[in-house]
Amino acid sequence: MLVKSIIAGVAGSALLATLAIAQTPTDKGDKMSPAASTSATSPTEFKGNWRASKVVGLSVYNDKSESVGSINDLLMDKGGAIKAVVIGVGGFLGVGEHLVAVPLDKVKFVSEPIAYTGASNTGAGSTTKSTTTTGAAPAAAASKPNPWYPDHAVFSATKDELKAMPEFKYATD
Repeated sequence: MLVKSIIAGVAGSALLATLAIAQTPTDKGDKMSPAASTSATSPTEFKGNWRASKVVGLSVYNDKSESVGSINDLLMDKGGAIKAVVIGVGGFLGVGEHLVAVPLDKVKFVSEPIAYTGASNTGAGSTTKSTTTTGAAPAAAASKPNPWYPDHAVFSATKDELKAMPEFKYATD
């Protein structure tokens, strides 16, 4: 009886192995197939492009390096080209915020951080100098710009001028 069970087990295993070998493999990303080479993209192909998810939320400054708001949204046409930037001005955590849509070509994106200046080393008649803390590591100066998104945006208007612009509302029709 034991011999019959062993023979049945070996025969069953042989049949299963035959079925597994007879199956044709499915092509899952074969590097040699022409279809895979035309649809696959390499990471270097997109070098220099920015991630839209990182652009939304960027701080917006004016020409005098004063914070005027942040980017709330990017508006694009049906072809995928970005046409306008929605800037949120004022408010706190989105409450009471005034949204303004401005053309993309009016917004300048900058990769280098804002150079903050302070008045700690100023005296009578002296000019404002950049402030640094002795012994602190220059984190902003040592870090290089991220290639996937800019540091901030610049728009030539004051916060009051932006608030005076017509409010942008998302159309529902």
